[in-house]
Amino acid sequence: MSETIDRRRLRGDASRRIVLERATDLASVEGLDGLTIGRLAESAGMSKSSIATLFGGKEALQLAAVAAAAEVFREVVVEPVRVQPRGTRRLAMLMRSALDYSRTRVFTGGCFFAATAADVDSKPGPVRDSVRGWLRDWYGYVEAQARHAAEAGELRADEGTVRRLAFELVALDNEANARSLMTGDDSAYDLAAAAMRDRLLALGARPEDLEALA
Repeated sequence: MSETIDRRRLRGDASRRIVLERATDLASVEGLDGLTIGRLAESAGMSKSSIATLFGGKEALQLAAVAAAAEVFREVVVEPVRVQPRGTRRLAMLMRSALDYSRTRVFTGGCFFAATAADVDSKPGPVRDSVRGWLRDWYGYVEAQARHAAEAGELRADEGTVRRLAFELVALDNEANARSLMTGDDSAYDLAAAAMRDRLLALGARPEDLEALA
């Protein structure tokens, strides 16, 4: 009996992963408001009842999609650069990784969170809280990497400068994502990388630590 239950659970987990892959990609294009059980069933070629069994309702589906997209971001953008010691080199590699995540269209709509934040920013509730929480973590992580670089003497930056630098780096990443989607021109990523590199050089970063943005 337990073996039967385990097999069913494994099948359910596999189905959930497959559906979430489609859900996150769909939400990156149509927003979280467009991510309904009916719309997902139509897109994935599944029945509404099977998706409802996996997730329950629309809000649960949206929250699961946010969590799945966050996990993809961590795997694609954050984890690969953690092999580098904290400092300017890791910061530069992190921002290159973020640009490449959008540029290679891990999600069809570019950055999942850039797409969905605009969709939920004025709609209070658990879904907005989930997106907001992820964005707060991402902004904080970039700022923490800049702070580590400053504390190691690799950047000339006091606390206020660290916060502005993190803001500027994230803004450049977001603009590259938005412009490339709107115009279909990938040169926005090269412009953003060059601007990031110039900003770090202006704060005293060593050129050899910025090869990822060259």
